[in-house]
Amino acid sequence: MILPPVFRPVLDPQADPDSGGVWFVFHSGRLLVRLDGDRTSLPTLSAGVRLPVSAGAPVLLGMTGAQCYWGAVALTEEAPTGWAYEPLRGLFNRLPDDLLAIAGRAAQLLDFDRTHRFCGVCATPMQSHEDGRSRQCPNCGQTVYPRIAPAMMALIKRDGPRGRELLLARNARFPTAMYSALAGFVEPSESVEDCIHREVREEVGVSVRGLRYFGSQSWPFPHSLMIAFVVDYEAGEIVCEDGEIADARWFGLDGLPLLPHRLSIARRLINATIAEVEPGHPILNV
Repeated sequence: MILPPVFRPVLDPQADPDSGGVWFVFHSGRLLVRLDGDRTSLPTLSAGVRLPVSAGAPVLLGMTGAQCYWGAVALTEEAPTGWAYEPLRGLFNRLPDDLLAIAGRAAQLLDFDRTHRFCGVCATPMQSHEDGRSRQCPNCGQTVYPRIAPAMMALIKRDGPRGRELLLARNARFPTAMYSALAGFVEPSESVEDCIHREVREEVGVSVRGLRYFGSQSWPFPHSLMIAFVVDYEAGEIVCEDGEIADARWFGLDGLPLLPHRLSIARRLINATIAEVEPGHPILNV
């Protein structure tokens, strides 16, 4: 999920939510959308028009040109007629990619507001600081910023007599039979490279070499920064980590399983690794 290039993460305390804009209204982690046949849209606000729900204090997410984007938390779970609260993942392919990326930003900032109402040191109510970019305690001065959790992603490949093979795994928490690259959070005092070697060894029991950086992506489920690498298989037999990996195996390019959604960096990583050897592979157009 990538914010559009024209998006400006403006946090202006003078901005007026009654002046208009597009609203991202959440309740229990689900986003309010209008359902109109095959069309899915977000609430908009023009001067003198109220939102279709009662919302809490709004957060200015940013702007594109003169268009403001606001985030708010609904005070009721009952959506008006024609509207519904939908999980953000369920809106893939239903909302434009740019709006999905802004919705991810909204979810993270609203969660930051929800979880940092009081100081973790002295329990004093926190105040907005640095034009809303952080929270500061007026009593002890403790300052906190929105949490971003770095996570590594490693796609293991090998080339042999059968051609290119990818080691893909199905996490025990995946709701479908989807397979993806390996991933895990970086631990304190650990480099991304060390994290890759540790997670690969823990999750599937093999060793890897030749780490090559691919790219990164903000992933708001709930607040990750995915840092993706392609790595070469070195040695070892696959042994799945109990409770974490439901299945892992080598897949040839002629027998790929269900893969992640095109918006994820995992899918872009897999596609790029396939395209190196088979630029015309049909999976690249899905």
